[in-house]
Amino acid sequence: MATITELNCALRESLESRGVLGQLKARIRAEVFSALDDQSEPRPALSHDNLLINELIREYLEFNKYRYTASVLTAESGQPEVPIDRQFMANELKVVEDPSSRSVPLLYGLLSHFLSSSGDSGGKLFLRGSAPANMTRDPNTLPGPES
Repeated sequence: MATITELNCALRESLESRGVLGQLKARIRAEVFSALDDQSEPRPALSHDNLLINELIREYLEFNKYRYTASVLTAESGQPEVPIDRQFMANELKVVEDPSSRSVPLLYGLLSHFLSSSGDSGGKLFLRGSAPANMTRDPNTLPGPES
């Protein structure tokens, strides 16, 4: 007769080989987060920029089958449960897609564009700060415009 240790080992191997163990762990983490999340504390309003960023991330997570991670993102960020229309996202980001690009998340297309673009500044892109007005920064840890 098999010992409990042997049964645990066999069960673990079976769950791992079927890809279920990782899903169970992620689901448990999501449920623990949900139970611990303080619903009485109001979340800051979701800015337009954060709405777009979160949606790019959610589309990427769901494409890669990180569904529980996506569910935690949605719950924690206050992102709407229903995904934002992809065409709306493309329009907001001023992206024109061809039929082949629609089969992958917009984030992949944006990354591909920046990796393949040489630009006028030696292949570098100059980024300007555009943090939402409700974001605050610690002047002791983040470089400011005076740096």
